[in-house]
Amino acid sequence: MTTTLPGYLGKLLRVDLTAGRWWDEPLNPEYARQFVGGSGLGARYLADYVTADTDPLGPDNPLIFMTGPFVGTQTPAAGRYSVVARSPSTRLTGEANSGGHWGPALRHAGYDGIIVTGQAPRPVYLSILHGQVELHDAAHLWGLNHYDTQDQVIGAHSSQVNKLRLRTVTIGPAGENLVKYAAVMNDHGRAAARTGMGAVMGSKRLKAIVCGGKAEIPTYDPAAFKEYLRAAMRFVVDDIFVVGLRMTGTILGADVGFMYGDTPVRYFTASEDPGIEAQINSATLLDTMLDRQVPCFRCPISCGREVHLDNYEVERSAVTGSETPRVDGPEYETAIGFSAFIGANDLQGAAYAGHLCNLHGLDTISTSHTIGLLYYLYNQGIASREQVEGYDLSWGNVTPAIELVEKIAHRQGIGDLLAEGADAVARHFGVPELAVTVKGLEAPYHDPRAFSGQALVYATTSRGADHMAGDYYEVIRGRIVPELGMDLLERHEESREVAELAARTMDYRSFTNSAIMCHFEDVQAENLVGLFNALTGWGVDYEEIMRLGERISVFKRMLNFRLGATRADDRLPKLLQQKLETGGTEGYVPDMDHLLSMYYNVRGWDPATGKPCPEALQRLGLGAWLKELWPAGDASAASA
Repeated sequence: MTTTLPGYLGKLLRVDLTAGRWWDEPLNPEYARQFVGGSGLGARYLADYVTADTDPLGPDNPLIFMTGPFVGTQTPAAGRYSVVARSPSTRLTGEANSGGHWGPALRHAGYDGIIVTGQAPRPVYLSILHGQVELHDAAHLWGLNHYDTQDQVIGAHSSQVNKLRLRTVTIGPAGENLVKYAAVMNDHGRAAARTGMGAVMGSKRLKAIVCGGKAEIPTYDPAAFKEYLRAAMRFVVDDIFVVGLRMTGTILGADVGFMYGDTPVRYFTASEDPGIEAQINSATLLDTMLDRQVPCFRCPISCGREVHLDNYEVERSAVTGSETPRVDGPEYETAIGFSAFIGANDLQGAAYAGHLCNLHGLDTISTSHTIGLLYYLYNQGIASREQVEGYDLSWGNVTPAIELVEKIAHRQGIGDLLAEGADAVARHFGVPELAVTVKGLEAPYHDPRAFSGQALVYATTSRGADHMAGDYYEVIRGRIVPELGMDLLERHEESREVAELAARTMDYRSFTNSAIMCHFEDVQAENLVGLFNALTGWGVDYEEIMRLGERISVFKRMLNFRLGATRADDRLPKLLQQKLETGGTEGYVPDMDHLLSMYYNVRGWDPATGKPCPEALQRLGLGAWLKELWPAGDASAASA
């Protein structure tokens, strides 16, 4: 089966919540050919709507849900979707990415994506069933947690479908209360978490979107697709990295991370603690907590986990359909954020805190990070016990962190301050330099002092400190892709090759985040290109895959400059530039001036402004944006 745009359904759903109307819009084929899908295509559409004056929580900021060509096909680990808008937490390009089953459900309902504009006068939710669209009153859902909202919405529409599994995205109270890092939730504990997309959804009073259908994604060459699919599945099933994740879940990252100093302890002030390492690991989860593995759509890894908690009381409704109380997770970032990051060794406590984030719709990284900053300020004597409402935030005490999650979601007491994010907390206590953020985004739990190139990823990616924009740490730990120029280097090397490898890793992830495919299932470059070409008919090679990724990376950077970013935003925060004399980082601190100088040269970016130079824009087919980025007279200076 072929169409004029194989790999795509060819239409978007447009929803104007202010007017209460919706309509179909053809997918722009030029946009798709240049930016593929997912976060790349979402960013291209975002550029049609936002200016420097757009209020992230106002009606003019679009909320864009976008899939990619792989999503909903038989491609392994292609069950993802992206959410894109101007971020309320960073005020730059915001994006979040989630797995599970909702992305494929949107495609099977008949759409490649949804663009939501305006603001509903009262709470609503959206149903998309077999291509039939309707807005519904959601006043009775407002205030409910993610799990209960999901149950009620699916229950309300289950009679309309026959043998069809419905899927939802929702917001919890955190999104309704405009917590700056509220998440968009789906399935059970899956979250499009980063940069506050849940707050944008809450500002529009859109409580949920339920999808279902049986639309088929057109394939350019079905026979070739099946051949590459078989090869990809053979590789994925036997890949040693995948086998490890299948057995342990993503907490495997702690087992490896502590060795390298990659896993931060006590708000990035240490990289080791034997007492923590003995408890926060995959063995503890497997031996004392694990109930079952939970896969995303067509995923042979099943890295998701459902666990029981013996030391914390959980209501039965925590995980729908369970006979005994269980909770989702914890995955690596959640486990570390609510344990090692606050000096604690209670994995069950971390799982319970993560469960509360899922209930209320919070990004577990930004939530635990912001709470972790408060612990750090308390232990440094900067914040007094009175100033933190009497909580004992001594390192290792997880109970206050659990209570603070609830306060953040409902903006109660000190939770109202914490709901604004780490930068706001640091400013409140007069120490803005101590927030470990980049471009306003709280850093995740991979320490760039463990791998030099990761420092470049954090400093230069569009949404801020972002491990998903480039998992350089995984390449150096052995997940190489030689065909794409991604090979091993010494982890603390600072040669030009580091800058080149960081750029390639980020461009590769720009492509996979747009196609979309999970980072955990790299199906080998040959199979990736083969699957993509058989699906779309584009005829790309390795070089074109990387050029597509680079175009997306550079475009997001250009959009950030429109929204107010500057060269000064490419930096590492103060605490990440201090040596840790013991532990796996081996006392290394990246020389950011040196690394950035080489990186800008590799990219073809102006060293004075950080803007992509005219030659780079022309090479990537972005010449139409030249005048916006380089007003008259500036371009010649950059070229010189």
